[in-house]
Amino acid sequence: MLWFWFFAGPALILALFSLRGERRRAAYVAACLAEPPHADLPPATVIVPVKGFDPGLRENLAALATQDYPDYDLIVAAHCAADIPAGVLPPRVRIVLAHAAEPGTGAKVLNLQTAVRFARKDALLYAFADSDGRVSRNWLRALAAPLASSASSSVDDRVGASTGYRWYAPEPPDFWSLMRSVWDAVIGGTFGPGANAFAWGGSMAIRREVFHAVRVPDFWRDTVSDDYALSEAVRSAGFRIAFAPGAMAVSTDRTGGRAFLAWARRQLTITRVYRPRLWWTALAAHVFYCGGMAAAIAASIHGNRGAEWVLLAQLSPGMLKGANRATLAKAELPDYKAWFERHAWVHALWVPLATWVWLIVLLASAFGNRIEWRGIRYRLKTAHPPA
Repeated sequence: MLWFWFFAGPALILALFSLRGERRRAAYVAACLAEPPHADLPPATVIVPVKGFDPGLRENLAALATQDYPDYDLIVAAHCAADIPAGVLPPRVRIVLAHAAEPGTGAKVLNLQTAVRFARKDALLYAFADSDGRVSRNWLRALAAPLASSASSSVDDRVGASTGYRWYAPEPPDFWSLMRSVWDAVIGGTFGPGANAFAWGGSMAIRREVFHAVRVPDFWRDTVSDDYALSEAVRSAGFRIAFAPGAMAVSTDRTGGRAFLAWARRQLTITRVYRPRLWWTALAAHVFYCGGMAAAIAASIHGNRGAEWVLLAQLSPGMLKGANRATLAKAELPDYKAWFERHAWVHALWVPLATWVWLIVLLASAFGNRIEWRGIRYRLKTAHPPA
């Protein structure tokens, strides 16, 4: 029985501990979504890097170009003109071509570096989006609100950056596309009130003065991850990252098993190199989660009836948390209510399976520092704060 409780004991504790803060997170999301529109919104520049075709690219760019925001412009940034497919650009968009190549720095980061230099001179806010996500008309307002609200706060309490996250709502769904949705939602479930661990590059914003004060361009050198580097710059300067529930982006495309696992491994390899503490924490938790499940199943097969209750007690909190993630996402994304009504159940029932997928991908990302991103191969370097 010692081997059983070695895994099952910590697994039970972790499962119950994971529910801590869920009620507070739900209250925070509800309060943010109920806030009246902020009146004092600074002029903004929205930057979206493009490299080739993404499903729904024309519609995604159109959504960014038609924001309900008083004063902003949109920049599409690319390495060269050939990276922008024909017929996808909305009216009045500005195009910035980087034509840059630096060993060790990702093409996306180089595009962003160049685009920031061409931001409108009176822009007080930089916002960043990804080309494969669809945002609502209030997306930019939601990102700007935490930054506008904190502009007059004390330095110690000021928000340095704001972030949304993504939700995969594949249509029509299939197994691997829904598994990606469940798998990725676990990360989204870490965002909430107070200081957040990082800003997600597909939906993040930062005030211009903070961007330069914390030296984001310096942190962007020799890195492939624009968001981890920006987050490190903001956090190192003593600012916090605020979650904006109204700034969620949706991807409706589908994926296959091989593509999903390769993508997931790349995400966690990037995390292991640039945020090793997050990676090690996730690995340790999933070793005990999966070890506890396996121990309970094995003990049950050998006639231990109590092990069945232990397994139920371990699985229930995770499934409840998965259901809560879907419930909050449904509130954050009212335009996709019909999708949630049909498919939200997988975010509860598939959590045990997704936990094993997490462990498999974590182990696969434990070795090697080479990734492929948008057809380009990179060798990741351990991040060091710039001098």
